[in-house]
Amino acid sequence: MIKNEHYTLANGIKIPKVGYGTWQITDKSICIQGVLWALENGYRHIDTAAAYGNESFIAEAIMQSGLLRQELFITSKLPAEKKGYEIAKEEFYATLARLQTNYLDLYLIHAPKPWRNAGDIDYTPDNIASWRAMIDLYKEGKIKAIGVSNFSQKDIEALIEATGFTPHVNQIKVHIGHNNLETKTYCDQKEILVEAYCPLASGRIFQQTDLEKTAAKYGVSVAQLSIRWCLQFGTLPLPKSTHEQRIIENLNLDFTIKKEDMDILSKWQ
Repeated sequence: MIKNEHYTLANGIKIPKVGYGTWQITDKSICIQGVLWALENGYRHIDTAAAYGNESFIAEAIMQSGLLRQELFITSKLPAEKKGYEIAKEEFYATLARLQTNYLDLYLIHAPKPWRNAGDIDYTPDNIASWRAMIDLYKEGKIKAIGVSNFSQKDIEALIEATGFTPHVNQIKVHIGHNNLETKTYCDQKEILVEAYCPLASGRIFQQTDLEKTAAKYGVSVAQLSIRWCLQFGTLPLPKSTHEQRIIENLNLDFTIKKEDMDILSKWQ
């Protein structure tokens, strides 16, 4: 069953094949309930970020779940606008405090540039400094794996060239109609696992009637088809929902899309 399957990162760390995404879940009670439903129904991989503003809610949900910390895989991210060696360390420890844990399974640089007012500034030196801090935290055992998010090949190569350390993960937007193939191919060559955020295209996937026909062929929903496509495309999907039945459905992925349909969906625009 998918809920019991893992990818193995380049450093040997196992990561559950599907994660529960928490982007835009900012209401405390809704976030706690969503995470609880996810955990109760077999998810063991929770993806968050300091920028999401819900790390403390996730900590509360985990505490209420009664699960042991070592049963879970928790990811968070360094805010895109927070760059530099000391800043990265300060932000990391603040995240640990909010999540009420003494280590992270995965920590990512959220983006190569700040989300707003980035201008034409070259943030490469700042990203390298942040990356050095994360490498040190990794070597200290505070993080089991480290990576990046929204990074292009050029951005990643700058980190590797400066430090000799290759990210374990690159979390990028991937969904049917947006396969991000160039970056995906590069990451595959470097043994960097691609995590697919927005595997349902922020809901836009449900507007595509052609996908409904393919989903019906397999007796599944459009969401299940889309998440399964991400898996067979070789990425780790992070679906988000705050509805219990959809949370359950999004992990019920024990079917296989035939090669001819994969080929069509992978070229779909």
